Amino acid sequence: MSIRRISSGGEFEAKIGYCRAVVAGGFVHVAGTVGQGDTVEEQCKSALEIIEKALAEAGASLADAVRVNYYLPDRHEFEPCWPILSAAFGDNPPAATMVECGLIDPKFRIEIELTALAPSV
Repeated sequence: MSIRRISSGGEFEAKIGYCRAVVAGGFVHVAGTVGQGDTVEEQCKSALEIIEKALAEAGASLADAVRVNYYLPDRHEFEPCWPILSAAFGDNPPAATMVECGLIDPKFRIEIELTALAPSV
Protein backbone atom coordinates (compact mmCIF):
# COMPACT_ATOMS: atom_id res chain seq x y z
CA MET A 1 0.00 0.00 0.00
CA SER A 2 1.33 3.41 -0.89
CA ILE A 3 1.01 6.47 1.29
CA ARG A 4 0.98 10.01 -0.12
CA ARG A 5 1.37 13.00 2.16
CA ILE A 6 0.04 16.45 1.27
CA SER A 7 1.36 19.53 3.05
CA SER A 8 -0.28 22.95 2.97
CA GLY A 9 2.72 24.66 4.54
CA GLY A 10 0.70 25.73 7.58
CA GLU A 11 2.64 26.91 10.62
CA PHE A 12 1.44 24.09 12.87
CA GLU A 13 2.44 21.35 10.41
CA ALA A 14 6.14 22.00 11.01
CA LYS A 15 5.76 22.80 14.72
CA ILE A 16 3.72 19.71 15.59
CA GLY A 17 4.90 17.28 12.92
CA TYR A 18 1.92 16.42 10.75
CA CYS A 19 0.66 17.10 7.24
CA ARG A 20 -2.63 18.53 5.98
CA ALA A 21 -3.74 15.26 4.38
CA VAL A 22 -2.68 11.67 3.87
CA VAL A 23 -3.86 9.53 0.98
CA ALA A 24 -3.80 5.87 2.05
CA GLY A 25 -5.95 2.77 1.98
CA GLY A 26 -8.42 4.18 -0.51
CA PHE A 27 -9.12 7.30 1.54
CA VAL A 28 -7.96 10.90 1.89
CA HIS A 29 -7.58 11.69 5.60
CA VAL A 30 -7.60 15.46 6.15
CA ALA A 31 -6.17 16.68 9.45
CA GLY A 32 -8.16 18.89 11.78
CA THR A 33 -8.27 22.25 10.03
CA VAL A 34 -8.94 25.72 11.41
CA GLY A 35 -9.61 28.79 9.32
CA GLN A 36 -9.05 32.50 9.51
CA GLY A 37 -11.58 35.18 10.40
CA ASP A 38 -13.21 36.80 13.40
CA THR A 39 -16.50 34.88 13.44
CA VAL A 40 -17.26 31.18 13.53
CA GLU A 41 -18.89 31.53 10.10
CA GLU A 42 -15.78 33.11 8.57
CA GLN A 43 -13.55 30.48 10.14
CA CYS A 44 -15.85 27.68 8.96
CA LYS A 45 -15.75 28.93 5.34
CA SER A 46 -11.99 29.41 5.50
CA ALA A 47 -11.38 25.94 6.95
CA LEU A 48 -13.51 24.39 4.21
CA GLU A 49 -11.47 26.24 1.55
CA ILE A 50 -8.24 24.83 3.00
CA ILE A 51 -9.77 21.34 3.11
CA GLU A 52 -10.99 21.68 -0.49
CA LYS A 53 -7.46 22.59 -1.63
CA ALA A 54 -6.00 19.50 0.07
CA LEU A 55 -8.72 17.29 -1.41
CA ALA A 56 -8.13 18.75 -4.89
CA GLU A 57 -4.42 18.01 -4.61
CA ALA A 58 -5.38 14.42 -3.76
CA GLY A 59 -7.75 14.31 -6.76
CA ALA A 60 -10.90 14.37 -4.61
CA SER A 61 -13.56 16.89 -3.58
CA LEU A 62 -16.08 17.54 -0.83
CA ALA A 63 -18.49 15.34 -2.82
CA ASP A 64 -16.21 12.40 -1.93
CA ALA A 65 -16.43 13.04 1.83
CA VAL A 66 -17.61 10.08 3.88
CA ARG A 67 -16.93 11.35 7.41
CA VAL A 68 -16.54 14.77 9.00
CA ASN A 69 -15.89 15.78 12.60
CA TYR A 70 -16.52 19.28 13.89
CA TYR A 71 -14.80 20.54 17.03
CA LEU A 72 -16.01 23.74 18.68
CA PRO A 73 -15.21 25.30 22.06
CA ASP A 74 -18.84 26.49 22.26
CA ARG A 75 -21.52 24.12 20.94
CA HIS A 76 -23.91 27.07 20.61
CA GLU A 77 -21.77 28.41 17.75
CA PHE A 78 -22.38 25.30 15.65
CA GLU A 79 -25.85 26.25 14.43
CA PRO A 80 -24.66 29.39 12.57
CA CYS A 81 -22.39 27.06 10.54
CA TRP A 82 -25.20 24.76 9.41
CA PRO A 83 -26.13 26.71 6.24
CA ILE A 84 -22.43 26.91 5.25
CA LEU A 85 -21.93 23.18 5.77
CA SER A 86 -25.17 22.25 4.05
CA ALA A 87 -24.18 24.34 1.02
CA ALA A 88 -20.66 22.89 0.97
CA PHE A 89 -21.77 19.25 0.99
CA GLY A 90 -25.00 19.69 -0.98
CA ASP A 91 -26.45 16.40 -2.16
CA ASN A 92 -23.46 14.44 -0.79
CA PRO A 93 -23.59 14.82 2.99
CA PRO A 94 -21.05 12.75 4.94
CA ALA A 95 -21.59 11.06 8.29
CA ALA A 96 -20.84 13.72 10.89
CA THR A 97 -20.07 14.33 14.55
CA MET A 98 -19.82 17.58 16.52
CA VAL A 99 -17.73 17.69 19.70
CA GLU A 100 -17.50 20.57 22.17
CA CYS A 101 -13.89 20.91 23.31
CA GLY A 102 -10.95 23.24 23.74
CA LEU A 103 -8.92 24.09 20.63
CA ILE A 104 -5.20 24.82 20.29
CA ASP A 105 -5.72 28.61 20.48
CA PRO A 106 -8.71 30.48 21.95
CA LYS A 107 -9.01 32.58 18.77
CA PHE A 108 -10.20 29.49 16.88
CA ARG A 109 -13.97 28.90 16.94
CA ILE A 110 -14.18 25.71 14.83
CA GLU A 111 -11.89 22.92 13.66
CA ILE A 112 -12.95 20.51 10.89
CA GLU A 113 -11.52 17.04 10.29
CA LEU A 114 -12.60 15.08 7.20
CA THR A 115 -12.19 11.72 5.51
CA ALA A 116 -13.00 11.26 1.82
CA LEU A 117 -12.77 8.48 -0.71
CA ALA A 118 -9.55 8.66 -2.69
CA PRO A 119 -9.78 8.53 -6.47
CA SER A 120 -9.12 5.17 -8.08
CA VAL A 121 -5.75 5.07 -9.78
